[in-house]
Amino acid sequence: MDVSVVPAEARPYQGETAGLVTRTVANALDLFCVCGLVVAGYAGLNALLFVLAPRSFQFVSASWFLMLTTALTVLVLYMAVAWALTGRTYGGHLMGLRVVDRRGRRLRLPRALLRALLCVGFPIGLLWCAGGSRRTSLQDIALRTLVIYDWNPLPPGPGRRASTGARA
Repeated sequence: MDVSVVPAEARPYQGETAGLVTRTVANALDLFCVCGLVVAGYAGLNALLFVLAPRSFQFVSASWFLMLTTALTVLVLYMAVAWALTGRTYGGHLMGLRVVDRRGRRLRLPRALLRALLCVGFPIGLLWCAGGSRRTSLQDIALRTLVIYDWNPLPPGPGRRASTGARA
């Protein structure tokens, strides 16, 4: 008896490129996670300052610009490291998505970092995947990457590829 980790309903989509709605939901989940990380970091910093000097404690004052810059930096690092290590962020994991190169391999850190910078700096590029039959964003086209449905728990490693279903 052959047991698969891929749900029966999802098997026809395994390896196919993901569309706009799935990618948008995954990105929204990632943004929610990063906002939580930034808030937790702010709370942790204030807690540390309180422990070090409870009598003179005051909450750290941070401008919106600093908070936004911090959140965007954390988002870029979060996505780049996740794509380089496992090919997926937490949002991608929940939605069954993985970012791979055109050969179905996990991205290396420089390409993952560049892709994260492009995704954060030019998020409107995601809309491009709604218009074509290949469902690739402008970031995917520029960096020759794919976002595929992949429910396998292990990332593609050396000598292993994700089945991309790509018709190059």
